[in-house]
Amino acid sequence: MRTTIGTFLWRRLKQMGVRYVFGVPGDFNLQLLEQLNDVEGIEFVGDCNELNAAYAADGHARQNGMAALLTTYGVGDLSALCGIAGSFAEHVPVVMISGVPPLYVIQNRLRVHHSMAEGNFDNIMNCVKEFTLTDSRITPSNAPLEIDRALMTCWQERCPVYLQIPSNISYLDIHIPDTPLNRQTAAYDPYQLKTACQEIKTRLHNAVRPLILIDMDADRSMLAKPLQQIAEQLNIPYASFRTGKAILDESSELWLGSYPMQGDTEQTQWVHQADFILATAPCYQEGSSMVATQGLPEDKTIYLRGFDISIGQTTYEGINARKLLETLLEDLPDVNTSVKRPQRPASKVIDYQPQAALKQDNMWPQIHSYFRSDDIILAENGCANIVLSTLPLPSGCHYIAQSIWGSIGFTLPALLGSMLAAPDKRHWLFIGDGSLQMTIQELSTILNRHLNPIIVILNNRGYTIERYILGMKAKYNDIAQWDFQKLVHALAPQIPLDYHKIETHGQLDTCLQQISSKQATVIELILDPYDAPTELHQFGAACANFDYGPRGPQNRD
Repeated sequence: MRTTIGTFLWRRLKQMGVRYVFGVPGDFNLQLLEQLNDVEGIEFVGDCNELNAAYAADGHARQNGMAALLTTYGVGDLSALCGIAGSFAEHVPVVMISGVPPLYVIQNRLRVHHSMAEGNFDNIMNCVKEFTLTDSRITPSNAPLEIDRALMTCWQERCPVYLQIPSNISYLDIHIPDTPLNRQTAAYDPYQLKTACQEIKTRLHNAVRPLILIDMDADRSMLAKPLQQIAEQLNIPYASFRTGKAILDESSELWLGSYPMQGDTEQTQWVHQADFILATAPCYQEGSSMVATQGLPEDKTIYLRGFDISIGQTTYEGINARKLLETLLEDLPDVNTSVKRPQRPASKVIDYQPQAALKQDNMWPQIHSYFRSDDIILAENGCANIVLSTLPLPSGCHYIAQSIWGSIGFTLPALLGSMLAAPDKRHWLFIGDGSLQMTIQELSTILNRHLNPIIVILNNRGYTIERYILGMKAKYNDIAQWDFQKLVHALAPQIPLDYHKIETHGQLDTCLQQISSKQATVIELILDPYDAPTELHQFGAACANFDYGPRGPQNRD
């Protein structure tokens, strides 16, 4: 069977479940776009810039399982690199495809635009390879093998990969495999899996205070469903790192809250006294507890990763994590359920006067009460993520934030990608005015594609999270003031939307009660620049001490 290199690439991506390719046209990738138009079931989404396109692909992959990004050589690649690095840090499978100069140009080291004009075509590859699992420059001789290898690596390893397609070869005919490519389960060793499974069963049977502790890889490796089933069938409490927010059902009585917990609560005691902990590849970073440490007892903790598992001092290689959990579900051991399990954390109480100006400690529980099952909630770094990551969400909600990489502005383009992957679900975006100024152009793509999100702008005239770390009234934490209402309409003048500027709690309630799914809603909250939720007060002080030490500028007084 024969086809062109470009057509083969797009068909393979379609077979892997990719329906949208995010990117920006450039002269070295236009031939690929022409070929994309000839493949049914996969569509190009033109973004306002390559960084936004990378963020959109990231958001899409979190819902769809995999995504594709198209750039042009040099300027496009490096513009997208911050977004790709975020996907790498947070284990999001994105296929980055770059249209690059013709193969004869590369081989003869000719000087061309979008390069350093010195004949070196390895420098861009070397930059991108630092933030991708694998990379390849496609040629007519390696195309079928390398394209399939990269796509399967992306799918199974759950991280970005990078392909360079020289602009003069994508129309060349090649011989391709007759069999389709699909989302195959990674191979595993049956004996290793059986042995590890039996050890887990034995430990579970002997456990009195078992615990499941999840992080983001429970979602990336598709472990959420079997983990939820195990927890419910054995009545095992579970907690999550903030980077594992809303992967398991937070409306369940079994959910203990976000780890590490605050204070000496019943939930905290259960975690600290657990005699069996099944932990899904926890990402220990300073943002988890403001202390970069691994605090779980090694002899009682089972670390489940995508392709191996550690039980005490023993590591079992050649394990497929999802297959392991599914095997465990087939024959669950008896677990001691006579010990009283802790109750789920209490919800925050809403306490405000309708006429009162918005205060963040009251505003967030008020907004939280309007979330519904299966909502998708995107929380930008800052006040939104710091607060929402602590509030239990209704069953079936999906939570998108960039807690590890932390690039501000990420969530608005990610909203585009997520909505295209799950258009029938209600999407909320909570984003500060400073973050919004980074990537607001992509709102025009969202609106012009007739998507109807609920976008909540936190207008507190600057970087409030930074104020609480350092420089409360410093000018470097101020930003220029924009008229967001006029700007939003200017970005899509023909598209109707609901715009609300809110200053009081009563106005906010009225607005939230009237939200319609028939058109986009933008809610601008007018906030005091020095008001912040209690969680940010605590985070800011801890962050300053971590960053600057006891003699840092935060203690100069």
